[in-house]
Amino acid sequence: MIKLKLPEFNLKIKSKENKYFILDIIRKKYVVLTPEEWVRQNFLHFMIEYKKYPKSLIAVEKQLMINNLAKRTDLLIFDKNAQPDIIVECKAPTVKISQETFDQIARYNLKLNANYLIITNGLQHYFAKMNSKEKKYIFLKDIPEYSK
Repeated sequence: MIKLKLPEFNLKIKSKENKYFILDIIRKKYVVLTPEEWVRQNFLHFMIEYKKYPKSLIAVEKQLMINNLAKRTDLLIFDKNAQPDIIVECKAPTVKISQETFDQIARYNLKLNANYLIITNGLQHYFAKMNSKEKKYIFLKDIPEYSK
């Protein structure tokens, strides 16, 4: 897999029947290792190991309904009151992050009302704080560490 602009983590990968699988430490199972999954698992470890978010507050591929369509967030991190705090949208490293990507995560946030939005393809990372009053994003240089 391609080297990402994230710290390197000791991820568990196995092969079976000519397919590779990576351990998802939140779902506690091996999942097919696709380029997007590579980004998701690396970013998940980044949020846990570097930003200190507890595993217990993180959901992977959380389903939500938007206009009667089932959608899934890549990562959804809750605050200590079980309210959505951060939505993370992961793309494969070859996928260019575009306005369409921002529109996708913004639609999710209309439903979830999270405080922060993160978009990453593993090579580029965009962090934004929501300003609900003015209905706009404030881009940040980094995402804050978890605070108890």
